[in-house]
Amino acid sequence: MNITELYFSPTGGTQKAADLFTQALAGQVQTVDLCDSRADFSAVSLSAEDLAVIAVPSYGGRVPAVAIQRLSAVHCNGAAAVLMVVYGNRAFEDTMVELEDAAKAAGFHVVAGVAAVAEHSIARQFAAGRPDAQDTAQLAAFAAQVQEKLAAGRTTEPAIPGNRPYKKAGGSGMVPKPTKDCASCGLCAQSCPVQAIDPANPQKVDSHACISCMRCVAVCPHGARKLNPVMLAAANTMLKKVCSDRKENELFL
Repeated sequence: MNITELYFSPTGGTQKAADLFTQALAGQVQTVDLCDSRADFSAVSLSAEDLAVIAVPSYGGRVPAVAIQRLSAVHCNGAAAVLMVVYGNRAFEDTMVELEDAAKAAGFHVVAGVAAVAEHSIARQFAAGRPDAQDTAQLAAFAAQVQEKLAAGRTTEPAIPGNRPYKKAGGSGMVPKPTKDCASCGLCAQSCPVQAIDPANPQKVDSHACISCMRCVAVCPHGARKLNPVMLAAANTMLKKVCSDRKENELFL
């Protein structure tokens, strides 16, 4: 079986969870990075016999809009799809049902869904170190169940949780800014999924284009991009109550 892993993973947590799941499947794997603003996603083509693992983070209970736009360009030709939503130990709300609708609109046939936990991209003390060894074992077990379903020729659609209409999308308003340590190397601008950073002047950020994905913070070799400490402290306080207890991964088959 040929497997295509399509992931939108600005800080690496979503890709890590998707990799753990996909590596437990039997098949040849190719990866597609939906964060790459320079890629031609219309050049990606699957066949009806292929399996796609489509992995996105949950941003405030929704799918990042840019991930949906890029997914819609893929030629899926009726390929089966496993949806994976990765969240920072709070909740994934309407993310998976929105991803289901986007995958179906693109022409995929949804056969399973996975909700996985990874380190929170903004408040990194929540779900720190996840996915961990326990998650790895659980995701491998999920992969085995999906493989068993497909091998038995069962292609029924799972009951995906979420609401239609989806909850209102809202930006976090948390835009990382350069500090005095910025060397203007341009790696942040090169890596930004939505080109919100000026490559000619990386200290200039389009706050309206920024999706608060924290990729620039994650890739900066100088640790020179930071959030407003007051806003970060407020976010930490807000999330502490809902993120402190360990959430478990879920399979929808």
